[in-house]
Amino acid sequence: MIDFTLSKAQQAARDYAHQVALEEMRPLSLECDRTEEIPESFFWNMQRRYWGGAAAQARAYGQDEGVRQENLLSVISQEEMAWGDAALATAIPGPGLAAPPILSQGTPEQQARFLSIYMDGQLHWGALALTEPGIGSDVAGMSTTAVLDGDEWVINGHKHYITNGARADLIVTFATIDKSLGREGIRPFVVPKGTPGLIVGRIEKKMGLRASQTAELIFDNCRIPKENLLAGRGERKAGFKAAMGTLDATRPMVGALAVGIARAAYEAACEWLREELPAGYPPHKRRAWEEELKELGQEIEMARFLVWRAAWMADRRIPNSKEASMSKAYAGALVMKATATAVRITAPGEESERKLLIQKWFRDAKVFDIFEGTAQIQRLVIARRLFPNIDIP
Repeated sequence: MIDFTLSKAQQAARDYAHQVALEEMRPLSLECDRTEEIPESFFWNMQRRYWGGAAAQARAYGQDEGVRQENLLSVISQEEMAWGDAALATAIPGPGLAAPPILSQGTPEQQARFLSIYMDGQLHWGALALTEPGIGSDVAGMSTTAVLDGDEWVINGHKHYITNGARADLIVTFATIDKSLGREGIRPFVVPKGTPGLIVGRIEKKMGLRASQTAELIFDNCRIPKENLLAGRGERKAGFKAAMGTLDATRPMVGALAVGIARAAYEAACEWLREELPAGYPPHKRRAWEEELKELGQEIEMARFLVWRAAWMADRRIPNSKEASMSKAYAGALVMKATATAVRITAPGEESERKLLIQKWFRDAKVFDIFEGTAQIQRLVIARRLFPNIDIP
């Protein structure tokens, strides 16, 4: 049965992640947002502290009484990272979003071949190329194609909004091998950095998460070895299942990032109310704000538990599509509410670093209602799971 009390191991992992966020991420947050650049020293510090420390934590605490808890540990850590800075959290070296499809669809040989580079102590990233200019949440409408030519797959298409796309060493790219098959024709392919025909287009200028690299990728007769197709189980629907399985794994992580930003804004608003509220401010307005923040704190707790439940189910291999969508949809809406509330409450008085951070979090929040499936798509997934016998378009 799920337990909402963290074990000593889980609390240790949470404390470690919070310390890293406090010391490495929060001090760089405003400057990286302003310049849209991240110093290389940050990457090396995170390689040393986050991967070194996180790997040690995972080895020590990867199982609790024989039960896997990688997903739960991940969302616990992701909340703390986002509390520090969500844009920097997405830029931490590692396989990132490339890992779930490789682990779920790759053969043991492919897993070892593709993931071993992330263990050499150097800076490496991974990326997932799913979204296209013409399709976002409608994965079945994918237009990027892959055609087998001898011992090579030839990929042609256009992907955009790819996190770490320009720096990724490996890009798991979803393409269709036969458009007439619809979603059943979708397959995941691993495209290494530097492959001829892989072209990095523009780097997006964004309102929020400005320090996070979001790239356009173009595949122009991009040839990869036949062995780079991730279809280890040989299932007809493996590619679409891999895409959906990836989202079921990553949506709770996105929810955890949203909870981290919401908590940061909530805590900053509470601190401002205690420390910076201008003298002589009407007492009844202060009491109203205190009540509003108390309710917001309760909602943050609810969002966190939704995220933890979805991760807990993933660790136990319990189907969690509905729960993953619930956690992402609720947390995505909550972070918008929390940051907007913090901006409104802290409006009086002089500008400060705290206010600048709150304004940044407000800009960062919007994307959590969009990526990894929009709020509308999350509600559609939830409805289809709640009413399986009703045809919901």
